Amino acid sequence: MLVATLLVLMMTVPALALFYGGMTRSKSVLNMMMMSFISMGVVGILWILVGWSMEFGTDGVVFGNPFELFALKDVATSDYIYVMFQLTFAAITAALISGAIADRVKFSSWIVFLPFWSILVYFPMSHMVFGCTGSTLICDKIGAQDYAGGTAVHINAGIAGLVLALVIGKRIGFGKEPMRPHNLTLTMIGAGLLWVGWYGFNVGSIVFATSFDDSDPTSKDSIAFLTQFYSETGRTFANTTMATMAAMLAWLLIERLLHGKATSLGAASGIVAGLVAITPAAGAVSVWGAVALGAIAGAICAWAVGLKFKFGYDDSLDVVGVHLVGGIVGTLLIGFFSTADGAGGIDGLLYGGGFGSLVDQFLGVLVAIAYSGIITLVLALAIKYTIGWRVTEEAEVEGIDFDQHGETAYDLHTSLSGAPKTTALS
Repeated sequence: MLVATLLVLMMTVPALALFYGGMTRSKSVLNMMMMSFISMGVVGILWILVGWSMEFGTDGVVFGNPFELFALKDVATSDYIYVMFQLTFAAITAALISGAIADRVKFSSWIVFLPFWSILVYFPMSHMVFGCTGSTLICDKIGAQDYAGGTAVHINAGIAGLVLALVIGKRIGFGKEPMRPHNLTLTMIGAGLLWVGWYGFNVGSIVFATSFDDSDPTSKDSIAFLTQFYSETGRTFANTTMATMAAMLAWLLIERLLHGKATSLGAASGIVAGLVAITPAAGAVSVWGAVALGAIAGAICAWAVGLKFKFGYDDSLDVVGVHLVGGIVGTLLIGFFSTADGAGGIDGLLYGGGFGSLVDQFLGVLVAIAYSGIITLVLALAIKYTIGWRVTEEAEVEGIDFDQHGETAYDLHTSLSGAPKTTALS
C-alpha cells in the first residue's frame, strides 16, 4: 500500500502536471502545472479534516458523517497509509478537471472552487463508490462495479470539466487560430509516468474478503488470502497493461484513418484513454476482455475528442473526450465483459449473465453524471457571478503565466540590460 500510494501521488505531481503542461501553449504552462500542484495541497488538507470521515464515517446513502472521524479522530495510525492512498485519489480527481479550462481561468478562482467541489462532489462520490458498507448508492443500492474509480474519478472529473468549460466559455481565438501543444516531449514523459503510476491506482485498490493470520500463516484463512492476493494482483496488473497497449494502438489507427498520420500526442492520449477505461474494470474482466475493452475505448475516445469542434465547447486538453467518454465506456463495458471469477463475481452479457449487470453499470454512470454535473453547475455559476472565473482579455492574449504568477516558463529573450522581458512567448 505504501508503494501504491507513492505511485498515485506521482500521478498528480509530476505526471499530470507534465502531461497537461506540455499540451498547453508556452505562455500558460506554469499556470497549468500549478493547478495540479495546488490541488494536492488544498484537497489533501481537506481530506484529512473531513474527506476521510465523509467516505468512511457512519454510513449514509450519499456521504458518511463528516464529524465522526474529523481530523482523523479515533483513526489508528496503522490505517494512515490507506488514508494517504485515498487522499491521492481525491487530489488527482480534482486536478484532472483543470485540463478542461486551461489558458483562461484566474488562479484564485480555481483555489476557491477546489474546496467546495471536493466537499460537495468528490467526497460524497467516493463514499457512494468506495464506501460499500451496506447502503451506499452506487456500490450497494445500485450494485454497479467500479474497481478503482471509473465513476468516482473519471466520469466525475470529466462531467465537471464539461460543465466548467461551458460556463466559463471559450478561449480567445478558439476554432479560429491554432492552439497547439507547446512541448510534446513533456506530454510524452507525463504519459509514461501516468502509465507507471496507474499500477498503484488499480493494483492498490484490491479489496480482500479474507485476512492473513500472522499467528498461523498455514491456516485456512491465510492460505485463502494468499491465493486471492496473487490471483487478483496478477489479473489487475495484466489487465491494466493490456488494455493500455490496445487503446494506444486503436487510437493511432483511428488517427491514421481520420487524419493520415499517427502522432505522439495520439499515442500519449491513447495511453491515458486505455488507463481510464480499464480503471473500473481492472479486476472484473479477463485479460482478453481487457484487450477488447481497451481497443474499443481507444477508438471511441480518438473520435470523441473532435466533438468539441462540432458542438463548440472549449475543452482545452480533452478532459471530456478522454476522461468522461473513457470512463463511461469502461464502466459500461463491464456489463459485457465481466466474468464470475473476477473481483465482482458477476458474469456480463457476453458470458451468459444477461442484462442485469449492464443495467447496473448504466445506472451507476447516470448517477455519477447527474450528481457531479448538477452540483458543479451550481458552484460554477456561483463563482462566475461573484468573484468571476476569467482573467482579462489582455492577460489571456499576452500570457496567463506572467499575469497570475509573475513568471514565464521560458525566458528566451532578454533586454539589453540582461533582465528577462516580462512578455511571455505565445
